[in-house]
Amino acid sequence: MGVTVPKETLDFFKRLEKNNNRDWFNERKKEFKAMEAEVKKVYNSVFETLNTHDEIDKLKIFRIYRDVRFSKNKDPYKTHFGGSFHRTKPKLRGGYYLHIQPNNESFIATGFWEPASADLLRIRKEFEMDDSEIREILANKKFNSVWGDTFVGDEVKTAPKGFSKDHKAIDLIKKKQYIFTKKYTDKEVLSPDFLNDVNTSFKAIRPFFDYMSDVLTTDLNGESLI
Repeated sequence: MGVTVPKETLDFFKRLEKNNNRDWFNERKKEFKAMEAEVKKVYNSVFETLNTHDEIDKLKIFRIYRDVRFSKNKDPYKTHFGGSFHRTKPKLRGGYYLHIQPNNESFIATGFWEPASADLLRIRKEFEMDDSEIREILANKKFNSVWGDTFVGDEVKTAPKGFSKDHKAIDLIKKKQYIFTKKYTDKEVLSPDFLNDVNTSFKAIRPFFDYMSDVLTTDLNGESLI
């Protein structure tokens, strides 16, 4: 890809972790803005590469300023970069996320973070009716060598309302999020091959996205909703 994550990014965030206050940050605002411009090139490179094999209509890079109004943590600044890549809706569902943070805390994620209630119900109904296709995707060796063979994310304790806790697919039905994550070390993030690995990993999620897009654009009879 020709674009790499600057080492200064991780170094800056390590310093910010120890000095998370407005005076320290404002004195280094110029340094941060220069670094941010370089990191935006990283996210834009991912955006452009994703669009060679998917349809991404929006990139959102999140601001460094934290909303502390309802948080016990009153640190004013995030100590990471985060950016999401939105697939073209309504025909394509799911999304991608890239998180850059020092101390081996970087990761990528894909899937469904906060599905709308109607979408969540539709997914659960699909799994209730037939869980064979999603099981086949999760069991695929090429797929789970990258993303593992199970979802991460929140779930209800027993069963959602209207579903049996004894259903054979209850492990899937009780999920509230359908997410996959992959972690990276600082060394891997700074490697010249990092963005190639990110792209290859994102590409590997497509069987899941194709399946979920089909589910969420049809009713239980297979009739198109769009």
